[in-house]
Amino acid sequence: MPVHSSRLTRIRALGTAGAVLLAVLSLPPAAVAAESAPTTPPRGSAHMGMGVVGHDGQDGLPTARSTQTEGVDVSSHQGNVAWNTLWNSGVRWAYAKATEGTYYSNPYHSQQYDGSYDVGMIRGAYHFGTPDTASGAAQADYFVNRGGGWTADGRTLPGVLDIEWNPYGDACYGKSASGMVSWIRDFLDQYKARTGRNAVIYTATSWWKQCTGNYSGFAATTPLWIARYASTAGELPAGWSTYTMWQYTSTGPTVGDHDRFNGTLDRVRALALG
Repeated sequence: MPVHSSRLTRIRALGTAGAVLLAVLSLPPAAVAAESAPTTPPRGSAHMGMGVVGHDGQDGLPTARSTQTEGVDVSSHQGNVAWNTLWNSGVRWAYAKATEGTYYSNPYHSQQYDGSYDVGMIRGAYHFGTPDTASGAAQADYFVNRGGGWTADGRTLPGVLDIEWNPYGDACYGKSASGMVSWIRDFLDQYKARTGRNAVIYTATSWWKQCTGNYSGFAATTPLWIARYASTAGELPAGWSTYTMWQYTSTGPTVGDHDRFNGTLDRVRALALG
């Protein structure tokens, strides 16, 4: 009696599945683990908000506020930026990534930092901190020496320490809460010694709670740039009653992550002047 074609199909499918299973079982454990392990991005590729969507909420547009000023932050991921387009869309301030750790400088930094200035924006530079690779003071020096300085021209904002989830490994870079606070303090103190300005801290509340124990001691002197992709900035880290800047989306209508300065353009100028 002939075998029905549908039964033949099922038999062949089972045979194929079995062969695949046998092949997987024959692989060494290390090979199976490598197949399932997440891909670690290359060093230097980190940027503001890299871990925000996964850890601290999803994109959502805020309610329009006439007392806030639109800004943007960019890194090498954006390449050469069309600054005139951003200016025409209403963006009036910008931050460009300058450095990461003591091993990476953004190759597009000059175009981004100088280009935003040339179209009339108030601009600054940021550093992606990696507390597991070098001291806070060493990273502050590296930052200042490679585009993270400050001048009292009314158009240059103080530098930013971007301190958030580690895209390359342990979320807190292998540090205890007290160790993380000490590392951040070293960075801030050295930046102040080099430039005369207090750096801005960019972070997300959930990371700050996890990795600093929700330390409140920087709030008196350090402006806060909060990252939260939602319709409101939400809860702030301990000590800060308000934010200076808010990164509210990574999927804005134009290039880069989009931000709001908590004040009018005159207040952006005031921060630049110090």
